[in-house]
Amino acid sequence: MTKRRLVILGAGESGVGTALLGKQKGFEVFVSDKGKIKKEYKEVLIHNEIEWEEEQHTESKILNADVVMKSPGIPDKVALVQSLLANNILVISEIEFAAQFTKANIIGITGSNGKTTTTMLTHHILKNGELNVEMGGNIGDSFAKQIAKNNSDHYVLELSSFQLDGIINFKPHIAIITNITPDHLDRYNYKFENYIASKFRIAMNQTKEDYLIYDADDEVINNYLNTHKIQSTLLPFSLTKKLEQGAYYKDKNIIITIDNNKIIMPTTKLTLEGNHNVKNAMAASTVAHLLKIRKHTIRESLENFQGAEHRLENVLRINKVQYINDSKATNVNATYYALESMEAPTVWIVGGEDKGNNYKELFPFINEKVKAIICLGVDNSKLYENFGNMVDIIIETQFMSEAVKIAYKIAEAGDNVLLSPACASFDLFENYEDRGRQFKDAVRKL
Repeated sequence: MTKRRLVILGAGESGVGTALLGKQKGFEVFVSDKGKIKKEYKEVLIHNEIEWEEEQHTESKILNADVVMKSPGIPDKVALVQSLLANNILVISEIEFAAQFTKANIIGITGSNGKTTTTMLTHHILKNGELNVEMGGNIGDSFAKQIAKNNSDHYVLELSSFQLDGIINFKPHIAIITNITPDHLDRYNYKFENYIASKFRIAMNQTKEDYLIYDADDEVINNYLNTHKIQSTLLPFSLTKKLEQGAYYKDKNIIITIDNNKIIMPTTKLTLEGNHNVKNAMAASTVAHLLKIRKHTIRESLENFQGAEHRLENVLRINKVQYINDSKATNVNATYYALESMEAPTVWIVGGEDKGNNYKELFPFINEKVKAIICLGVDNSKLYENFGNMVDIIIETQFMSEAVKIAYKIAEAGDNVLLSPACASFDLFENYEDRGRQFKDAVRKL
């Protein structure tokens, strides 16, 4: 019997993880990357005797595939992907490929903001509840690699819209949509409705035995649910309305009800600050309640959880000024939450590669909380246009070290210095992690 041929486009975390799992499951595997493959990934491919190429795509070795796994970073409109589709070759994402080789309970988490924190918090609670659980998707080791190494009972997966675009049969038993705001529209023909539909693919194969946990305060999600039939059992969460089923917030408590089984969680000792984090805590606690984790364990986990790096991360306090790294805020909505949670006058470092941003929703916070703006990007004209008349001090730079030094001069005792860019990082940095680390290094050198 001839082996099925698995071709992988992109040799990053998900690509190499899929290659390992594919080889283990008896596929003939070929990995192709248009760019240079990182040294650590190259070593894994060589060690496991997996055929690969870099800095090119040899079509003769790709168009003979039975199935292709493409990296989420490669858009569908690329000519090679179009050729594959024209030849009726199946093109899927890593999560679709990997899910067929596990019987584990899958918790899938998507949304424009909050998914990393919610994924980490859910994993933290379930781990403390002594479940055999791993975390993957967009965070940590790839889902495929984890299945290849050790099949767990539960997986908590952070899922982007790009990963969901490449699914056919993938079905999480519990799905979470944290919120939906305009993001990545360049990948969706600048149509917000295409991006919304993409996020809801997380529930497309669910049945009434499965659960969809979602933000009931999010207008976009509500509108979609009102006009599209979803099979899953719905468990909403809300800060503002009392809910019969799901989770709501009242008198500094989270109240979760599932099938008449109610638990009450105090939030006064939450380690994470801001309303958005109360929502993340609601979503994660609802999962834990579904999986019968003890109330005491949920409460303790909420109180000792350390948040995600680059997400409202307190770096240092210098001369009574708090420096906060929120580099992961790559869109306006994420920055909205960051500014909302500021309780002191704020020097705000913003800018990068603009993704068609509309900054209007930030205006009330600028007037109320921001005393100076430092624009850190190659092109800052849009920021000047939007905010130039709103603050007394607005300065631009293209160097993180300089941005931090300027902030140090402006900030006074009791102020915050907040890096929350509201933009992608690719104009000056490798990625948001690189941007966040450069910020932290610059603060430490003050």
